[in-house]
Amino acid sequence: MGGCSDDSSSSSYSSSYSDDYSSSVGTPASRLTPKEQDEVFWTIMSIAGVVAAVLFYLLWRDIQPNTTVVKLQVALRGTDAAKSLQKDLNETAEKVQPSNWLWYKFILTETIRSLWSRKDFCISSSLSAVATDYWKELFNKISVEERGKFDEETFSNLNGIKRKKKYSKSIDGSRNEYIVLTILIAAEGVLEFPEVREYADLGQVLSKLNYVRAEEIRGIHVLWTPQEENDVLSEEEMREDYPYLKPLSRARL
Repeated sequence: MGGCSDDSSSSSYSSSYSDDYSSSVGTPASRLTPKEQDEVFWTIMSIAGVVAAVLFYLLWRDIQPNTTVVKLQVALRGTDAAKSLQKDLNETAEKVQPSNWLWYKFILTETIRSLWSRKDFCISSSLSAVATDYWKELFNKISVEERGKFDEETFSNLNGIKRKKKYSKSIDGSRNEYIVLTILIAAEGVLEFPEVREYADLGQVLSKLNYVRAEEIRGIHVLWTPQEENDVLSEEEMREDYPYLKPLSRARL
């Protein structure tokens, strides 16, 4: 579930002068007293300084990476309590309307709340954060790669477009062994996170993500597998599809 905004923004700077001021600047120097000439000179220098500062800021902003693409993945044991996460996420996805930054924030907040309420079942995690000007290309690339790991997508809600598919149950009637949740978000600014080794680190990452303001979110996709309670994600599949997951230490619980 989620969406992605268009990367369209523009900045402009303009200045205007009153008729009186324009008239005084246009007055021949011979008609101005020395004091008035000094005032005009320093006024022009002040305006030039402001314009230079604005141009410097715009140039600096253009050469700085202005968006961070964050991918957080968390694996949980597929206990009955942990599997209720699937129900929470499906219910959240059902509520999301055509996407805008307010719904992006809703998705992020609800997902973090649902995950952290089941932190005791989290067993491993991985985190990457890349600041880039080409955030949309990276965001879409990661999303396609992660969705490509699914055997079936039984429900999706991207940009408010919902698609449902009946799940094909496995022949042996297997139950969940593991659940993997992926939070993919593109947010304005350069975001930095601690390395996730312990539960406290995971809590810090989720807290920092939760503090991202709605208007700073350019795109978010929340993916989880399995989507249905009768689906199965074995330990072998998890290791093959999510090799970067690292065990979480309980030392600081």
